[in-house]
Amino acid sequence: MACRISELVIDAADPDGLAAFWSKVLGYVELGREDDGSIAIGPPDAAFGGPLPILVLSPSSDPRPGKLRLHIDVNVTDRDQDAELERLLALGARPADVGQTGAESWYVLADPEGNEFCLLRTRLQPL
Repeated sequence: MACRISELVIDAADPDGLAAFWSKVLGYVELGREDDGSIAIGPPDAAFGGPLPILVLSPSSDPRPGKLRLHIDVNVTDRDQDAELERLLALGARPADVGQTGAESWYVLADPEGNEFCLLRTRLQPL
């Protein structure tokens, strides 16, 4: 037996705003809301336990303690890396400095709440 990642939970000061950002980045849609204000997003026609993990944006007023110990990597599926970088920046991502040298093949970005993620070069096939 093995485990699968079913969802990634991200604390958010503004769950609606962060859900909107990540939905546009990933082509996800809202799957549901909980009474505590959490918003689940995932691929269209997806549900909990599907082949891809969903994201849950959970309301939190706790200050972020510093650099996160876990981050998300994304890969383009329908354009080159530079075109995707432009799109992500237009959606509200911003460059982030985590000590990279400038020789990396990826870009380090931050979402609207400052959570770092990387845009990798390799183009993946869409699912």
